[in-house]
Order: sequence, then C-alpha cells, then structure tokens
Amino acid sequence: MAEKRTIEQHISEDHKILEDPNISPQRRRHIEDELSHLERYAKEHEKDIEAGDHHDPTDFEMFCDEEPWAVECKLYED
Repeated sequence: MAEKRTIEQHISEDHKILEDPNISPQRRRHIEDELSHLERYAKEHEKDIEAGDHHDPTDFEMFCDEEPWAVECKLYED
C-alpha cells in the first residue's frame, strides 16, 4: 500500500509544478487555485498540524472548512 502524502508534501508538489514554465495555462490556474486552498487550510489548522495531524485534506474537506454554512456541509441528527 502506498504511503499517504501529507499536506506539506502536497503544497511542495504544487509549488514544483508551478515552477515549470511549460505547463498549460489551464493547469497553472488549477494548481494555483488548489495551492491557495491548501495554504489557507494549513494556516487555519496550524495547531492541528503542529500536534501531528498532517493529513492531505480532500477538496470537499477544504470546501466545508471555508464554507461551513453550505448545505452540503451541514450535519443533521435524527
């Protein structure tokens, strides 16, 4: 089983991709957007990361972190 990457690894990989002057404009926009969300998530969860939680968040996790009021992110109890 492959080792899961950390948020730090993901951020580093995105920075490396952006260093390539030959990536397409569409790919560059996608990576810049992704990196922006990852860095925002890392900043908001700095204490969790320092405490050892280095998981690479999913797109949905980052979305709900930024917009917890969104219908998709609400939790309901029966």
